[in-house]
Amino acid sequence: MTSPLPETAAERARFIREKMPHDGLFAGHEWRVSPTPFRLGAETVKELEKLGRILLQFNKAVNRLYRLSVEGKQPAWVASLMDQGKPDDLIALQRSAALKNEWPRVIRPDLLITENGLHITELDSVPGGIGLTAWLNQTYAQLGMEVVGGGDGMVQGFGSIFGDAPNVHLVISEESATYRPEMAWLASQLGESRFKVQPPNFTDVKEGDAVYRFFELFDAANVPAAPVLFDCAREKKIRLTPPPKPMFEEKMLFALLWNRNLRNFWRQELGEGFLNKLLQMVPYSWMVDPTPLPPHAAIPELNLTDWNQLKTLSQKERELILKVSGFSPKAWGARGVSLGSDLSHAEWSAAVDTALASFPTSPYILQRYEKPSLVEFQWFDFERNEVVPMQGRVRLCPYYFVAGEGDSARATLGGVLATVCPADKKIIHGMTEAVFAAGAI
Repeated sequence: MTSPLPETAAERARFIREKMPHDGLFAGHEWRVSPTPFRLGAETVKELEKLGRILLQFNKAVNRLYRLSVEGKQPAWVASLMDQGKPDDLIALQRSAALKNEWPRVIRPDLLITENGLHITELDSVPGGIGLTAWLNQTYAQLGMEVVGGGDGMVQGFGSIFGDAPNVHLVISEESATYRPEMAWLASQLGESRFKVQPPNFTDVKEGDAVYRFFELFDAANVPAAPVLFDCAREKKIRLTPPPKPMFEEKMLFALLWNRNLRNFWRQELGEGFLNKLLQMVPYSWMVDPTPLPPHAAIPELNLTDWNQLKTLSQKERELILKVSGFSPKAWGARGVSLGSDLSHAEWSAAVDTALASFPTSPYILQRYEKPSLVEFQWFDFERNEVVPMQGRVRLCPYYFVAGEGDSARATLGGVLATVCPADKKIIHGMTEAVFAAGAI
């Protein structure tokens, strides 16, 4: 005889808290629990389901753009930008024939809900939150709620990207240690006889195994196993995902999408429909390149003739985000992000100077700031034993899992993580005051 489902908000919140794995999901981090998932309209869910195919095609196009640039069939400056600041061994890996047709098998965009619809601010190929979202989906589904992807969509989706590999090793760096508990929980759901969480010095791989690389490439020098794993991938002894190709960890890809010199390439590779959809969803983005312009030229959309003129913009004109493109410890977790309208003139000027000085080794991008809309949500205060209404802003993170090879590869939506932060927070990320909830239909 099954127990009745919890009915009150307090009962549901306690049910969710009691389902938390013994070792937690994020080491040393807490968040607020909602007794309900985050409701998404039917049209939004349809849009999210279609988006995976577009983003997979975009990643394929990025891969092709880089290779054609190296071969001299697209502008040489493209590969030069993507390689900037990278060590020679990673550049060689990125160009190796063995990895020619490899792209990330997990795609996670960061989406903001705005008055003008969904906007993609970033694309993450080594994302945290896979295990958390899988656990949230499973837990809310056990409460009888219809979550996007279903109760096991995240677990099955993650498992699908490794094909028929007999062993799957999840190699997690110290930099990414926060996420080790969620990946351990995920491995337990998939079967620990096949899926195993491994330390950063793990090299005991067998031919035919698969390895999930849970570390950014900027951190590879601190992962003792990296050289062995990369060599095995290049020799096609193992399946390594995401592939060791730093281009996929660069935020500059959106600046390249908006570059008019590449418009014909994107149109040809993506098709008119996919290209227009991306241009509609991706805020205008620029590379912050200090190379002097001719005196009669101007930076598109900004109508500036020199990047230093960014400093002279009024606070109202500074609805702009500066952020490190990639290959840097500041390139994840809202680090290295400056919102112009939220800073004093002196602070903004310093951020611009940092971006310009960093160009040779860690290029920055500038992006239009799309302000998230206010949403009404709630969380449960266990100390006061009550539901707390909350006006906040939300980031949606859909997780797409790519299974299959070549033209038969398909990106399937496994689930959606909603991060709701208090309304006064300008940049949305996984802070203590945030509510994490599964996206539901």
